[in-house]
Amino acid sequence: IILGYGSVFAKEVSPLVPSLQSHWLTIHVMTVAFSSAILSVSFATGLIYLLRTLDVSKKSISTYGLEFVLYCLVVVIGFIGVSTFFSLATEEVQVQFDNAQGQQEKATYAMMPLIVSKGAVTEKGDAIGVVEITNKIDAKKLNSIIWAFIVGTILYGVIRFITRKSISALLKPWTSRVQPQLMDEISYRAVVIGFPLFALGGLLFAMIWAQIAWSRYWGWDPKEVWALITFLFYAAFLHFRLSKGWEGEKTAWLAIIGFGIIVFNQVFVNLVIAGLHSYA
Repeated sequence: IILGYGSVFAKEVSPLVPSLQSHWLTIHVMTVAFSSAILSVSFATGLIYLLRTLDVSKKSISTYGLEFVLYCLVVVIGFIGVSTFFSLATEEVQVQFDNAQGQQEKATYAMMPLIVSKGAVTEKGDAIGVVEITNKIDAKKLNSIIWAFIVGTILYGVIRFITRKSISALLKPWTSRVQPQLMDEISYRAVVIGFPLFALGGLLFAMIWAQIAWSRYWGWDPKEVWALITFLFYAAFLHFRLSKGWEGEKTAWLAIIGFGIIVFNQVFVNLVIAGLHSYA
């Protein structure tokens, strides 16, 4: 799913802006990517643990939460599908708008525009009669996320309608041979390895690069704030595991929530909220 998600983005090579021309950026990004990959293992094993141990036929907060996580995965699949469809079946739309600094910019919409920046017009000079939002939010990328949720929700509904079962009930039989204790241990060990790597890449190396690029170590940019939140969450994860004895289902949920924070930071914060990290 992650490979499919990455494959729908533009592959053209373009010159880097000056702030990105640093070896510390390479070190920062590679370390964060590697640590996120390791922490994604804890997400996967946590999800498998819950599918194995929870009675999905009973309605509870845990079963509803598990189904919501699986719904989010279906939304990602929906994003892959709708991105592929629009790239093959329709032409791109050029939209002009005034950015937050009052300067005119152009945005190329690969998907049919549902969300545009305030005062946006097409390259032909026609006003766009869709939802307008403030220039502080990247309308083009928010438009893609809206499409993902629309198609993902439809896909989820079709699966439920055809099978008459929840996604968790469909997947549970595949976990019958899973050893829950092994999944729990892998989740914990993945965090033990991934957490210090994230601390290095997401905070230490990032601050060194920030000093070189912007002459300050910390600036409370949205991406920086959520990196700190991610660090504090996984620190709390290890604290509860080691000092409070949180194991099993509690560890699984913490692993899932932690990776959800990472995804929120790398998708919503990076793509939708305008900030210093909004390069693409």
